[in-house]
Amino acid sequence: MSGKERIVVFPSRMALTQMKIRLKGAEKGHSLLKKKSDALTLRFRQILAKIIETKQIMGDAMKQAGISLAEAKFAAGDFSHTIVHNVDKAQSKVRNKKDNVAGVTLPLFEHYADGADTYELTGLSRGGQQVQKCKEIFSKTVKLLVDLASLQTSFVTLDEAIKITNRRVNAIEHVIIPRIQRTIDYIVTELDEREREEFFRLKKIQEKKEIQKERDAKAKAAWGILQGYDDEADGKEIFDDGQDEDLLFH
Repeated sequence: MSGKERIVVFPSRMALTQMKIRLKGAEKGHSLLKKKSDALTLRFRQILAKIIETKQIMGDAMKQAGISLAEAKFAAGDFSHTIVHNVDKAQSKVRNKKDNVAGVTLPLFEHYADGADTYELTGLSRGGQQVQKCKEIFSKTVKLLVDLASLQTSFVTLDEAIKITNRRVNAIEHVIIPRIQRTIDYIVTELDEREREEFFRLKKIQEKKEIQKERDAKAKAAWGILQGYDDEADGKEIFDDGQDEDLLFH
């Protein structure tokens, strides 16, 4: 097994415990990232549906805005120079906000009106109703444009976040967890092999002890037999029944 297929560690009980802790952490991280990916995907689909709906509404609004502008110009004449001359600052403004979805920050744009209407007297002489109608339709169109920009920005941000999260999920699932699992299997195999070697070594030691014990027993038995022979020979010399020679005393 090469080093790329597993983590290079010395096989021991401590390393096995550490690898199991790392495996548990990797599985927990995979679970959390999977839930994050699911949450982002759900929000992504919701935003996609809103984008489609907003674009359809936007098409109708732009059509109505173009028609209302033509009607206002027909009724009041060309009033663009008057509006440009009277406007000194923007009334329609955009406010930037943030939304958090599973740890991903999404930029949100909010349309709001600030200040008084500087061209409210436009069309006072003629065509005032058409000009007012054109203004309202274009205000709604601008709000739709801001909403669409916010949705498109969130869509792109979520798309990138989902790709990154899915890459991390796949890396943990197909690279990190199998690598740790192979390392654990390697450590377990090595430890089992050591246990078998230790068992075999102890068995051989026990066999040698048994053989030595049998040899000692045989040696003691042989020594006991020899001692018995020596005692019997000594007894015959001491208690011999043969006749002794007569002793003469003068």
